[in-house]
Order: sequence, then structure tokens, then C-alpha cells
Amino acid sequence: MSSIKDRQRAAARARLEKEMAERSAAAKKRRQRQTIIGSALAVVVIAGAAVWIVAALNKDDDKPAASASAPPAGTVACQWIPEDGSTGAKVSDVGTPPPNAPNTGKDTLTMTTGLGAITATVDLSKAPCTGAAFTYLASKKFWDGTKCHRLTTEGIKVLQCGDPSAKGKGYRETDGTGGPSFRYAEENLPTNAKPAYPKGTIAMAKTSAPSSTGSQFFIVYADTDLPAEYTVLGTITKGLDIVETVAKAGTDNSNGQGDGHPKKELDINSLTMAAA
Repeated sequence: MSSIKDRQRAAARARLEKEMAERSAAAKKRRQRQTIIGSALAVVVIAGAAVWIVAALNKDDDKPAASASAPPAGTVACQWIPEDGSTGAKVSDVGTPPPNAPNTGKDTLTMTTGLGAITATVDLSKAPCTGAAFTYLASKKFWDGTKCHRLTTEGIKVLQCGDPSAKGKGYRETDGTGGPSFRYAEENLPTNAKPAYPKGTIAMAKTSAPSSTGSQFFIVYADTDLPAEYTVLGTITKGLDIVETVAKAGTDNSNGQGDGHPKKELDINSLTMAAA
């Protein structure tokens, strides 16, 4: 009996080894075919590329090779990063400004408000991309009919505006979350200034992330030492007393003591940018 069982085991082992050998041979053939096919495709691709290269070289020999163009004189290139609202922002789709921005001269920013006019000087040599963003958004009437939605009165003395969705009577929990369909890098940071944001400064709000500047800005109505992370757009030349009046009226403390919505509303009827 034991000899019969031994023969049965040997036969089964032989069949198994034969099956494994056949599978190995079949797999080897498949790999060979795939290698041949892949090589043939590579040859076709290389040959096609060679034909294209030769054709390209022979075409328009009298024309200079194309190269990336530098920004025109008196301008700088600005990178406008798409903002799709995935960060939680309420996005107002207005497209993007031109890729190049003037970096010479000065502009005058004018806000007509329900309490009077506020003007500021914007030095384009220091904040060209931010100035270009303001010029572009102003041309779209982006801020018309909005209101300044946040006032801080303790330590940080600023009035924040620029949310395109902050409109109508009263305030909403979403005020302060709106912006355009693009964002851009910070510039003109007051790294060595003391205080970093003196009275009369108009600067850009942002999140804690880099390159998160959009449309919201704040007006400093008393010397304020914030981290030098916020773009200085310009300096208020008229109407700072209007902001001081709003500050004196206080805040509703909706974000904590000395931080909330202004009790005295400041509505922006229009905001324009023009050469100084």
C-alpha cells in the first residue's frame, strides 16, 4: 500500500511541476511579446518625433526662435492664483487682471462713502500687483454698495472693508469671507518699520497662508504693531477723520471684546483708482 501511495504522490508532483513549467514558459512568451511591441512603439514614436523635429527645423528657417517675452518696460509680471472657494471663501467671479502691472507712478484711490470721501495715495513702485488688482476690481465696480464689516478697538486699531458680499442693512455671520476669483502674493511688507502699520496706513487683509491677498483691506486709524505680513497698499490722504468717527462709535464685540462689527456703519458707494 505504501508503495502505491508513493507512486501516486510522485505522479501528482510530476503533474504539478509540468503545469508550473508550462505557466512559466507562457509568461515568458507574453513578456517577450510585450517587450517587442513596446520596442516597436518606441521606434514609431522616436521616428515620428524625428520627422517632426526635421520638419520644424526646415520650416520658417528665416524666423528667429520663439522665446518667453519679458514684461514691457515699466511693468512687472504678476501671478494671479485661481480661487475656487475650496478654502471656504465666498468667491465673486470677475476673471483676472492683466498679467503685467505698471511699477512706476502713483495712483489715487477714492472711496465715496455714506459719511464722506476717503482718499489714499498708492505708490505703484512699491505695490504694483496690489495696485493692479485694485485698478482691475474697481473697473468691475467690485466694492460698490459694500460696507466695512469689522472694527477692532483694543491693541489693533483697524477698520476692515472689501468683502463684496457684505451688503445690505445690518451684518451677517458670513461677512468677511468674500473675495474675488483670484489671489496673489504679498508685497511691500513693512519689515523694519516701527510701528509696522502707522496711523493712516491702508493695507491688505489676508489669511495665515502665504499668497492669500485678495480684495479685503483695512484702514489703520491709530498706530498699530501687527506682524509685517500684510501688504501696505498706500496712505490715507483725506477722510481719516471719518474712520476715526466710526471707531469712536465702537464695535458690537461679536468677535470678542473690542472686535466685531462697527456700530456706526460705513457704506462704500463706490471705489475708484486713477492716476495721481
